Amino acid sequence: MRTLAVFLLVFEAATAATRLKELAAIEGVRENQLVGYGLVVGLAGTGDRSQTMFPAQSLTNMLERMGVSISPAAIRVANTAAVMVTATLPAYAQPGSKIDATAAAVGDAPNLQGGLLILTELRGADGRVYAVAQGPVVTGGFVAGRSGTQQTVNHPTVGRVPNGAIVERPAPTPAPGRRMHLQLRRADFTTAARIVEAVNKAFGPANTPIAAAESSALIVVDLPSSFGQRPVEFVAQLENVTVEADRPAKVVINERTGTIVMGKEVRIAPVAVMHGSLTVEVQTTYQVSQPAPLSTGTTEVVPQVGVGVKEEKTRNIVLKQGATVEELVRALSAIGSTPRDVIAILQSMQQAGALEAELEVI
Repeated sequence: MRTLAVFLLVFEAATAATRLKELAAIEGVRENQLVGYGLVVGLAGTGDRSQTMFPAQSLTNMLERMGVSISPAAIRVANTAAVMVTATLPAYAQPGSKIDATAAAVGDAPNLQGGLLILTELRGADGRVYAVAQGPVVTGGFVAGRSGTQQTVNHPTVGRVPNGAIVERPAPTPAPGRRMHLQLRRADFTTAARIVEAVNKAFGPANTPIAAAESSALIVVDLPSSFGQRPVEFVAQLENVTVEADRPAKVVINERTGTIVMGKEVRIAPVAVMHGSLTVEVQTTYQVSQPAPLSTGTTEVVPQVGVGVKEEKTRNIVLKQGATVEELVRALSAIGSTPRDVIAILQSMQQAGALEAELEVI
């Protein structure tokens, strides 16, 4: 029999305000994804096999640029693997700074352990080269032994090149200007209104607001005249403005793991819950039928089928107006509810309109 354990997490509303840095980001100040195609060499016979054609073509093209002319059909190497190289370009990254790169095999190479990534151009979505990567590939796993007695640990076909990519072009990130747009990470009208009020109170002169909400997810902020040509200092102070964010009442259920997460804002309307279970058990036993002495009969195995029905008594709880999550948890625990029971009860309560929260099943 499979036993499920329930983990019920109840988070209380934060009494301390949250910094604006955690609630919103400045529009345009973002990371950018880079990608490139390259070769990893120096593998100990664990490169791409002969049926993968593009590594050989890539190798001959690279050798041709170095003055060595050879046909792709004339070479067979087992120490080279074709890889896709990815990296994340941070906001305001400048030429010369280093970032990490990740190399992943695209052919049938079984292992990139000990390989060296050859100079690879990393391009952005606009097709321009923003960084170049080169260096030893560090894998988080390995392959030991041979076929039949082989042991694989973790995933050796993906590896990282720590600080292996050098930025060659500045990141396409706009500098702070006289007007900035704040993008809320979680759109909410109440939170947006509170942010506008806090920013105007902290920086806006009397009767001259500098912030206004365009929607539940976008706030426009003008650079105060007191900061003049110092937008960076203004952004630094703006990020530290504290706001009490509004969080919706929500219950998240993960039926696979038996995890239930509720917020402190969840309220229960007056409701009575009755829960019971009916168990039907079918058992088959086998009895041996022996023939009488000196008879011509044979020994037979006769199955005996028995049906048992067991119904537990109904368990009930009563929740009053304004009941909290703690009271719901305590009541459900008192009647011995299992994770599946709790999930079924919460879904039924929402259908009955007694659960004043959004119910999400993942």
